[in-house]
Amino acid sequence: MKTVRLLFASLLMASVASTSTAQHRHRYHEDRYEPTVYLISVTETDTMSLCNSCRNMQQRTITNNIAMQQAIADYNETHRTGFQQVEKPLFIFTTNNNKFSLALGGYINLRASYGFDGLVNNIDFVPYDIPIPGNFATKQRVNMDASTSRVYLKAIMNSRALGRVVVFIDSDFRGGDGTTYTPRVRSAYVMIKGFTMGRDITTFCDLNAAPQTIDFRGPNAYNLRFSTLIRYEIPFANNHLKFGVAAELPRVSATYGAGFQPIPQRIPDIPAYFQVSWGKNRQSHLRASGVFRDMHYYNTTRNTTDNIIGWGVQASGNIMIGRVLNIYFNGIYGEGITPYIQDLAGSGLDFAPNPENAAQLQTTPMYAWQAAAKINLAKKLSVSGGYSAVTVRKKNGFYADNEYRFGQYIFGNIFYNITPRFTIAGEFLYGKRQNMNDAENHANRVNVMAQFNF
Repeated sequence: MKTVRLLFASLLMASVASTSTAQHRHRYHEDRYEPTVYLISVTETDTMSLCNSCRNMQQRTITNNIAMQQAIADYNETHRTGFQQVEKPLFIFTTNNNKFSLALGGYINLRASYGFDGLVNNIDFVPYDIPIPGNFATKQRVNMDASTSRVYLKAIMNSRALGRVVVFIDSDFRGGDGTTYTPRVRSAYVMIKGFTMGRDITTFCDLNAAPQTIDFRGPNAYNLRFSTLIRYEIPFANNHLKFGVAAELPRVSATYGAGFQPIPQRIPDIPAYFQVSWGKNRQSHLRASGVFRDMHYYNTTRNTTDNIIGWGVQASGNIMIGRVLNIYFNGIYGEGITPYIQDLAGSGLDFAPNPENAAQLQTTPMYAWQAAAKINLAKKLSVSGGYSAVTVRKKNGFYADNEYRFGQYIFGNIFYNITPRFTIAGEFLYGKRQNMNDAENHANRVNVMAQFNF
């Protein structure tokens, strides 16, 4: 008899679940997000209670619907927008009290490119990697790449003691040289009461200050990079103002010369920002950022450990004019901050020997800026274009003729959303590199892309 009751109750619950789920099929509206929500963790006690008192069914349905709406609100309120960010998930699994919910998602991204009249020696379009001079092997090249496809997991827990806790892990297939499709963890962090702990995009990066590009790296003056960090952020004034500060694992890329050796770093980088937002959904903003670096090295002549200070400041923003036009920009100036300028990461220019005194090291001054615009021609169609440039300044001269001095990145693209989940796009890129001795070369590339989000 108990088996019969359990079978009847299971069928009853399945009916309720299917009815509730049907009310939350994934649909896209301009300002509304409605994923499919699945309820989990229905215990035998709950089932027997329903069987013994079917009059509770209506109340149970109301409770379940509330849990589903709360789960949707959790994913709306914790969704992060901006450069290379994932879409909201198609479906969510949640408990019937919404104390825990889980979503899996990602996208398949296929890009094809054709380089001509000069090439970049990189799967991405990085002006720093334009060879000077070019030769017979740097004239034309075709490439296809799906390594930027991504998979993510996002879990949200609602706790009385800790409030809302967000756990996020995502990965792509760029762990190797771009052709081996080795899985790579991009982000892996937990957010609790304003703290972010784990691996995430650097606090110095303004995710909404650059437009979408097919090119994976984007404008050479931008600063999308990942770091292991502890960050604290606090919004106030009804989310019109926001402040953030972090301690991040340092990465030093320097040219040491004779008499100096690299050593493990001892002090984290300290980036911070202050942001002002406005608009109905705070869609426009201006941000001021700064970063402080204390970089250590070993002096083999004096047998001492010495340090050198790096620092940088940035102004960035995104201004939305109606529903048609978005303007993006960022400008950076500093010394010894190559990890925070896209084109200079890993270039050995954080500091280098003083050309006037080889027994000294000095930080390298640098600045970068980019400006771009996106025009929404229709609900599904948009075009973007922009200019980006990076400059390394001389300080007591320069240490090598072939040292990078200037890089330029120009782009134009068009994106079309065939469906809310399927996007195709085309893009043209032009880049130039110039060295300290004025030798230069350029490159051109055409990209096309197809992406399916799930």
